[in-house]
Amino acid sequence: MLSLPPEEFDELVADALDGLPSGLTRLMDNVALFVEDEPPPGEHLLGVYEGIPLTSRGWSYGGVLPDRITIFRGPIQRMCRTPAEVVEQVRITVVHEVAHHFGIDDDRLHELGYG
Repeated sequence: MLSLPPEEFDELVADALDGLPSGLTRLMDNVALFVEDEPPPGEHLLGVYEGIPLTSRGWSYGGVLPDRITIFRGPIQRMCRTPAEVVEQVRITVVHEVAHHFGIDDDRLHELGYG
């Protein structure tokens, strides 16, 4: 298992977010990104989006806590053999979860190569 220092992994997540097109990140609204060590017990996740996608928000949307994107350090590091693989998997995972914020479902993400 590859093991990066937490600060280095956090930087990879920040870099992946910074690598998104600026027009896209400007459209992101009321969402926070976190890094945690592991998903909940029994869950096999690299990341998770929790919230109300932009496409589902109506005129009554307001006064809600921010959506939450969480990237899980442990599972990503366990599946990668090299630092370059970690960089790529972090990028794919961040794009995948941000896409959920925009209302893109898993089936479409798999078609696009971000499954």
